[in-house]
Amino acid sequence: MISAYGLTKRYGHKTVVDDLGFEVAPGAVTGFLGPNGAGKSTTLRMLLGLDAPTRGHATVGGRAYAAHPAPLHEVGALLEARSVHPGRSAYHHLMALAHTHSVPKSRVDAVLDLAGLHDVARRRVKGFSLGMGQRLGIAAALLADPATVILDEPVNGLDPEGVLWIRNLLKSLAAEGRTVLVSSHLMSEMALTADHLIIIGRGKLLADTTVERFVRESGTGSVKVVTPEAGLLTELLAGPAVQITADAPGVLDVRGTDARHIGTTAAAHGIPLHELTPNAASLEQAFMDLTRDSVEYVASPDVAAARRPEGAAA
Repeated sequence: MISAYGLTKRYGHKTVVDDLGFEVAPGAVTGFLGPNGAGKSTTLRMLLGLDAPTRGHATVGGRAYAAHPAPLHEVGALLEARSVHPGRSAYHHLMALAHTHSVPKSRVDAVLDLAGLHDVARRRVKGFSLGMGQRLGIAAALLADPATVILDEPVNGLDPEGVLWIRNLLKSLAAEGRTVLVSSHLMSEMALTADHLIIIGRGKLLADTTVERFVRESGTGSVKVVTPEAGLLTELLAGPAVQITADAPGVLDVRGTDARHIGTTAAAHGIPLHELTPNAASLEQAFMDLTRDSVEYVASPDVAAARRPEGAAA
């Protein structure tokens, strides 16, 4: 169990994390999400005792991380995959960690095999690709067989096979009853991997819920409607919270109301419906909608204009 109580971190006049509280339960993969600058990395560093909070505190397994007599056995973490001496081989990097934490040599071999690094175990880390470095970082996090695993952007640099591997690995760790907290910007991957979500924006908690409930309650889903009376149905459904666009003649995309209400309205006015299909919202859509006001850096949507020389005509 990971618990954060009123975590706050200020740097001068800037508040990076603001009274943040949450719990991460064992037995599930919890996705830790937020836009760039939301305070995710700072929060993870406070959980691991690398940054001291301005106010509040955090515990892992009921204790502050630094209070554990053998922290690596309790918490395995990957915050920066490249924090390895480049002249060491993967094998000797893990052996150094094993010697300082009373981890048997057999465990080093086991995590090298688990991460798919057995064939390159004796190569120097400076020659590793980004994906190989990520695999080594994950192997190090799992070295002491910890009950809690904290990973920051673990799929960075991984190829499709590697992404599938980490997805299955995270699910298997949770299925064993471990506490798994994963920070990621890849919404499509979180939709496939996470069971629970903690979402922050500008250092504040925005959501603490299951993936299913978050998407279902986001209100960003739509309903495809095919009818020969598209104009009349549009007038009947119009309202301040309803958005209707015509994808093609007789084809409507309706947001802000559900299929039941659309069907009932159509039936009450004798409007034939050839199709009435709910389109579930995606995690990405729901996330973007929730965090729209928390984005620190907003890019221009007009890519073509941004590429034109200054003063050139459109």
